[in-house]
Amino acid sequence: MNNTATNSTTCPTVRKQIGKTTYIVRVHFSETAKETMEDKIKRMLREEVRKM
Repeated sequence: MNNTATNSTTCPTVRKQIGKTTYIVRVHFSETAKETMEDKIKRMLREEVRKM
């Protein structure tokens, strides 16, 4: 599988090799987000605790 992005703007990437496979993750943040990353993490943790 060989996918390439055609977006002209650069975005942060993380490259991680596990065994013989290299994973490249491109980070994208929404310009119209209504909550901060901190709020999102707290919300996700609350939901996870609620499910337990």
